[in-house]
Amino acid sequence: MSSHSRQIATAPAHVRTDAQALYIHWPFCVSKCPYCDFNSHVRDRIDTARWEAALLTDMAYEAARTGGRPLSSIFFGGGTPSLMPPALVEALIAAAQAHWGFTPDMEITLEANPNSVEAARFADIAAAGVNRVSLGLQALDNEALHFLGRAHDVAEGLAALDTAQAVFDRVSFDIIYARPGQSEADWQAELARALAFGTGHLSLYQLTIEPGTRFATLVQQGKLTPADPDHGATLYELTQAMTGAAGISAYEISNHARPGQESRHNLTYWRYGDYAGIGPGAHGRRAGVATLRHKKPENWMDAIARNGQGTQGEDVLTGQDRAREALLMGLRLTEGVDLARIAALSGIAPTDLVDDRRIDQLVGLGLLHRRGVHLQVMAAGMLLLDAILPEIVAV
Repeated sequence: MSSHSRQIATAPAHVRTDAQALYIHWPFCVSKCPYCDFNSHVRDRIDTARWEAALLTDMAYEAARTGGRPLSSIFFGGGTPSLMPPALVEALIAAAQAHWGFTPDMEITLEANPNSVEAARFADIAAAGVNRVSLGLQALDNEALHFLGRAHDVAEGLAALDTAQAVFDRVSFDIIYARPGQSEADWQAELARALAFGTGHLSLYQLTIEPGTRFATLVQQGKLTPADPDHGATLYELTQAMTGAAGISAYEISNHARPGQESRHNLTYWRYGDYAGIGPGAHGRRAGVATLRHKKPENWMDAIARNGQGTQGEDVLTGQDRAREALLMGLRLTEGVDLARIAALSGIAPTDLVDDRRIDQLVGLGLLHRRGVHLQVMAAGMLLLDAILPEIVAV
């Protein structure tokens, strides 16, 4: 199906619009990957009992402000949450259920590294209540894994994937492509292998050089040359074609799923739903308030001890803020956005949200699709999303 004839996607029936989500950040890793700009830290020793008490305290603070609506998802992110003791995972899930209650189709995801030591915990993590795992395979090539600073090799990663698919109801894994020196044929072969595993969800990201990372330093020193953008575009188009043919099409610019296997938690972000965020550096959105936790683990711990919660800031968002965020997040989705909904949550008229003249031009180029108050970025437009958004978002 061409991008011009593609039908507008609708929200999966299992997503409850009145529910909310919970994000729990575990900031610790065994080592720091050279491409990573996430809030992750390496520590020699972790006092698990103290961390459990602090996370439960932070959770209770958020629950007191967001009660009355059930959770549809919990996401344990990091860092490396698979390093968490399963008993701690279980305690946090139980506390969340007691605070909010769960929807019947509750999704509980935990990010995991595919190391054999962590894979050995998968059964216990599933028993703790996790029903979906997001596995950081990152590459199916040993040389690439070494380049990316990963601690596992391909054999270990695939063994972890086998274990995960045997233990968890739902499995996703990440692959980073457009790596330096990766040819179109290289990526085609690697992606074909990835698709052959039959996994329900894939996150396929082009390598980006983030400020402050080891890779950014190497680029500045002339020791690393990123992939050419045109080559990256070619690989992106190949990715869309292969995943679509395999029945695991993109529902977001970098995320692909079989029908019904979309990440419900991430859909809450992209659809601009409410979510609580606890743990170091965690963000949240609740009823028009943006929350941010202290980033450094020690600072977050001190705030918990001092204030009974770890927030660094709680800022009321203006209507323009909310509209802008909802547009920037929602237009990443294949299904697009409902401008009437965004107008209702922001108080800004649909005609003032976007630049109609520019949208008409981009519709004419086959980059956007508009039907009434529904706006959608087409497949060809996703390649240019970073350039398109500033052109059409008027708030």
